[in-house]
Amino acid sequence: MRVLKDIAVTVEERAPGQFFWLLIEAVDETGSDALHYRALRGASSPQRSYSTALTLGALELRRTTGADANG
Repeated sequence: MRVLKDIAVTVEERAPGQFFWLLIEAVDETGSDALHYRALRGASSPQRSYSTALTLGALELRRTTGADANG
């Protein structure tokens, strides 16, 4: 089983009023002072508000990391 680490939720407004959540994971870029991330998964349909997209992304993060199963 793959171990996930350093995962964050972000929200993109791809068009006015269309917000998509995105789970991103830090990747090791040895020798770089910058933080680098890759997309893990994202919303397939937009939400009408930033806060709704963020909430749905946070729920997906909990499912992805098994937080719901662990309490």
